[in-house]
Amino acid sequence: MHVIVRLAFVLAALAVTAGRALAQAPAPAPPPTSAPSLRPTPVVEIAAGWAGFGDEGIVHHALGGLGARYYLTPRLSIGPELQYMAGPDADRDLVGTVNLVLDFLKPTADRPRRTTPYLLVGGGFFRHTDRFFTENYSTTEGAYTFGLGVRTWVNERVFLGGDARLGWEPHIRLAATVGIALR
Repeated sequence: MHVIVRLAFVLAALAVTAGRALAQAPAPAPPPTSAPSLRPTPVVEIAAGWAGFGDEGIVHHALGGLGARYYLTPRLSIGPELQYMAGPDADRDLVGTVNLVLDFLKPTADRPRRTTPYLLVGGGFFRHTDRFFTENYSTTEGAYTFGLGVRTWVNERVFLGGDARLGWEPHIRLAATVGIALR
């Protein structure tokens, strides 16, 4: 549980200090937008982090993920995400969701905000595989995820972010994200 508290503290500190640190340097160009609607261009994302499953204590998993998002409006995007989680021994999980992301801050008159907190909700499937004695067993069921995050544009094409989520199978996810805007 201490890992969760520490990572949540780091994410909060990054969110608070990112704006201050960035205000001291000249601002790089904002992420590209499509002119008529000010909708940001689609993005691809790579995530790495930790997930903890509740089962008579926390079962720790390393997490890696890939995703993409397409903006429906200047603040609302949708896209697929695939996460792979490796736990102890042969414990492996694959989660595929379609996520809806709502940016809390409205873009300025001519560009998206440099740092933006967001809300994420998604649904899809959860596949769990583990070994019982000498046999591998797998189950597949529905899944959901929801949480909060923040992203900061480093330049016009790349952003860094982090999020904290809850999901089903019951787990907590803490991850860092690198995103790239497509042209």
